[in-house]
Amino acid sequence: MRILIDSHSGCCNGVGRAISTAEKWMEEHGVLYSLGAIVHNDAEIQRLAALGLRTVGYADLPSVSGKTVLIRAHGEPPSTYNLARKSGISLIDCTCPVVLALQRRIAAKYAELSPKGGMVLIFGKRGHAEVNGLVGQTDGHAVVVESMSDLEEKLAAGVIDPSRPLALFSQTTKDPEEFSALADRLKRTADPQIYNTICRHVSSRHRLLKEFSAACSVIIFVCGRESSNGKVLFELCRSVNPRSYKVESAAELPSDILRPDDTVGICGATSTTRWQLEKVAEAISGSHRVD
Repeated sequence: MRILIDSHSGCCNGVGRAISTAEKWMEEHGVLYSLGAIVHNDAEIQRLAALGLRTVGYADLPSVSGKTVLIRAHGEPPSTYNLARKSGISLIDCTCPVVLALQRRIAAKYAELSPKGGMVLIFGKRGHAEVNGLVGQTDGHAVVVESMSDLEEKLAAGVIDPSRPLALFSQTTKDPEEFSALADRLKRTADPQIYNTICRHVSSRHRLLKEFSAACSVIIFVCGRESSNGKVLFELCRSVNPRSYKVESAAELPSDILRPDDTVGICGATSTTRWQLEKVAEAISGSHRVD
């Protein structure tokens, strides 16, 4: 049996930056509060909690007045910054630079199109932290499109009016092929401005993960249950390699799925840490070689 750890898997730069910033701050100052889970990964959250990271929600902000709160990589809408100021909270802003640039682009485009009756459309998961931050740049007026069927429904219901100026953006972690299909569909009934704002790191990972999945006889995909990106990437693996299994930790490894002649590929989401991939590899490998 041969075991391979995907060299392109592991936390994306934005999430990794937020985690390392939190670790450094806690090492110097102690307890730190994070507005929402710093990463959709229970194992990593537990590790950071042991170092002093405390996760809080919006309703908790008044109770941490005078404390320091971290803004995670997903970003936040302007209303969050206003609430923090009113609550006397110091912020460590770890919004991913890619997300921050996207927020600014959406805000500028909304300011341009709104007086003309135009609409900003965002391909993303409704209620996702990043999407909430993006919609917040438009005072809540952007229309979130979750899928092709959702687009069709919104066109049929008149929620999206093809006669109005339209601009389509994307959540940074979405599937590039699905975004392209949505854009093509929209072009058939409208003359939209299309902005492919999917992170290049994520975009390339889709292609590389397909290649990795095809090169292995079985895939073990490691991610947290709440990882939106993990759900998308796991389905991508499974579409290429039917022998794909999703686990949150080594303890969840299915029994009797591996064969002596297997090439086992271990990979994960943009919220999966390298140490988690290595733990799963160790659990599988025993005395076998890990590349």
